[in-house]
This record gives sequence, structure tokens and C-alpha cells, in this order.
Amino acid sequence: MSAPVSKPHEIVERALELSSADGCVVIADEHSSANLRWAGNALTTNGVTRGRTLTVIATVDGAEGTASGVVSRAAVTADELEPLVRAAEDAARRAGPAEDAGPLVADVPAAPGFAEAPAETSSAVFADFAPALGEAFARARAGGRELYGFAYHEMVSTYLGTSTGLRLRHDQPTGTLETNAKSPDRTRSAWAGQSTRDFRDVDPVAMDADLAVRLGWAERNVDLPAGRYETLLPPTAVADLLIYQMWSASGRDAAEGRTVFSAPGGGTRLGEKLSELPLTLRSDPHEPGLESAPFVVAHSSAGDLSVFDNGLPLAATDWIRGGELAHLTTTRHSAGLTGLPTTPAIDNLVLEGGSDRSLAEMVAGTERGLLLTCLWYIREVDPATLLLTGLTRDGVYLVENGEVTGQVNNFRFNESPVDLLGRATEAGRTERTLPREWGDWFTRAAMPALRVPDFNMSSVSRGV
Repeated sequence: MSAPVSKPHEIVERALELSSADGCVVIADEHSSANLRWAGNALTTNGVTRGRTLTVIATVDGAEGTASGVVSRAAVTADELEPLVRAAEDAARRAGPAEDAGPLVADVPAAPGFAEAPAETSSAVFADFAPALGEAFARARAGGRELYGFAYHEMVSTYLGTSTGLRLRHDQPTGTLETNAKSPDRTRSAWAGQSTRDFRDVDPVAMDADLAVRLGWAERNVDLPAGRYETLLPPTAVADLLIYQMWSASGRDAAEGRTVFSAPGGGTRLGEKLSELPLTLRSDPHEPGLESAPFVVAHSSAGDLSVFDNGLPLAATDWIRGGELAHLTTTRHSAGLTGLPTTPAIDNLVLEGGSDRSLAEMVAGTERGLLLTCLWYIREVDPATLLLTGLTRDGVYLVENGEVTGQVNNFRFNESPVDLLGRATEAGRTERTLPREWGDWFTRAAMPALRVPDFNMSSVSRGV
């Protein structure tokens, strides 16, 4: 009888031993999370979770090419390990040749902590945050406003092993804080959010103070029609738009003429100037405060993601450099098809190259325009131009002669982030931000505020 396996690295090793496929990749993800929820200036729920997901990727060589089979399951016991491996092998044998097939990655140095226990989070992550949140409740209550929100912290330890000898491991902390302040009659609402690795840099009292100012701005209401307005987009809104742009920056799709990054007549727009501002949009797995996995982790193949690239080292990449399109996302396979360099996606995004002006300073420099809080319900209208539509939410404010003079109605917008970069006349200070729309999928972003002279508010929305 074999010894029981329970540690993540042991499970990876045992699954690789059990494999009879031509190639095998095993990914063990150890999850732990903690959360707090509040409403009406009082905590309502809290919780802690633990879990494990095991993914086995089998590759089988055949006369027509190499096929792959992927099976993922949660809470796999020692007795269930061999059936899981066999299921992945059976899936590979039933599948046709994989279009993205290639040699599994090899010759990557092993992670020094591969055999160590997974990192975990717990309610202790809120040890300093929770008392400060209580103080924010008291201040909000005294100021006649109500706070609603959610704080979430997750730790995922990923162990990746392959039949080619890779033994890699990455610990990824992810924290998010979202809170709404509302007037007692619910007619006024303001939102603020923040991403964090450990909640030690989160100040709920300062966040409440900012929300109080915004609720004060909303005491005066101004109705405006649809139209094009000079608009200040805060970092969170810029992040939501550019994350979608990043998700749409497939090198293969561009080369095949299917996206906004396709060149007329064929090829891509690489090297083309997208912005007159000297902006650089980049990703770096080692970006301070926004660290992410330094190697590819692909639980399945889809778009510009390939299971055959698992373990491929990631390097700092400029997507836009000095306003010019520099790279598009590719796998090793799509890079070979297009002749582009291999530049896989990375789980963070930074836009920089603007001034050092804060959003408040940009407001002070505005004669007449709109100040947004955030965007939501963003959907694609036209992939050829990357035209997006969506709604404003939780506060659109009128700026006159450098001061916020009231709240205006919400709008539906129609805009392309690529066009916005070309029309933006000012970028402010880059700062870490939480995307409102995509925060459940992508949290590691740093963006400046942008000034757009003619943002298209296509229709009026009556949402709060």
C-alpha cells in the first residue's frame, strides 16, 4: 500500500508518477479566504474558507499530432488521484490533435519553496482593519450616512509540476475592499474601492471621509442631456476600460484581421502611434505591490492561453510604449503562426507616463466638465473598433470653474478605449486602483486619471 499523500507537492509528485501519458502537467491550487460584510453601519456576516483544486493535463502523441486532455476536480483524496489521472489520459486519447500542441516547457529552475506548506489567510488579516472599520461606522452614523460593503482576502498557493521536470510554486494574495455610502433616504450613493495584498494599507476612515464629501456634492442635482462632454475618468474607470482592451489584444486575432489591432490590408498595427501622450501600458510579474505569478499557469487552452505553455517564465512587457503599440498577447503557438514574439498575458496592468497631478488637481484645472466615479455593466458592441457600452454609477458630478458644483444624472456611454487613448489630452498621477466592473477577475492595476475632451454619453440612465 502506498503512503497517503496530503501535502500539495506530494499530490503533484504522485500524480506525475501515476501518469502513463506521453506528457503530463499537474497543477495543485490551495485556496483559503476570509471575508467581512457590513450594512447600515454594522457588520452582518464573516467567514473563512479552505479548499484545494487539482488539475491534470495529459498529452498523448499520435500519428496526426499531439492531443491534450484536461480534468479538474476539487477536494481530491488519495483514493481519487489515480482515477483523476486516468480521466485526463482518456480525455486526451478521445480528443483530436490539439491545434496549440508543442513541447512541454523544460529547463526552468525549481522553486525553492516547492516542498513547503501552502500559504494561508485567515480572519487575522482583518486584525487592524476591523477596529478601523468600526470607527468609520461611528463617524458615518454621526454624519447621517450609512455604509455598506464587503472586504475579501484570498491566498492561492499554486504548485505546478510537469513530466519534463518543472517544479514551480507561487503564492498569490488578493484583497479587495468595496464600500458604498448612502443617504438615509437612498437617493444619494457614493462608491469607493481599493485593492490590497494584506489590508495593512487600507484606511476605512479616510475612505468614509471621501465618501462623505461625495454625498455632499450630490445634495444639488443637475439634469443634463446625452452628448459629448469633457470628462475626467478616475483610475478605476480607466482600469476597467484598459483591462478589456488587454483582453482584446490577441496577436493572432489581430493578424487574422478580426480586431481593432488589425492593420488595413493585413497584419497588425504594431508600431502605430495610439496616443499623442507619452503613455506606456505595461505588465510586470515583479511590479512592487502588484506582484503576480512569474510563470504561465494555464488550466485550459483558450484564446491566447495554452496548456502546453505551463511554466513558461514571464518577463516585464510593454504593450504600449511612449504612445506606440509595442506588443500583443501571444502563446508560443500563436507567436509561431504570426511571426510575433512570444508575449503571454500577465496578471497585472500599469499605465504611466502622465503628469504628477492628482485627480483633485485635474478637477481644479477644469473649466466645465464631468467627473465620473466608476463604470459598470461594460459590454462589447463592435470588436473591429473595440466599441464598448456601459453605464456610469454611484455619482457623476458637474465641475464648473475648478469646483464640483453638483451631481448630474447617470448616462450610458459608447466608447472605444483605443480611441480614448488617442483623444485623451491629459493623464494624471498613476496610482493603484480597484477596477469596479472587473474586480472579481482582475485586481492588480495601477492607472492615472484621464481627461477626455469629448467623452460620448450616448443616452441618459436613471440608475443611482
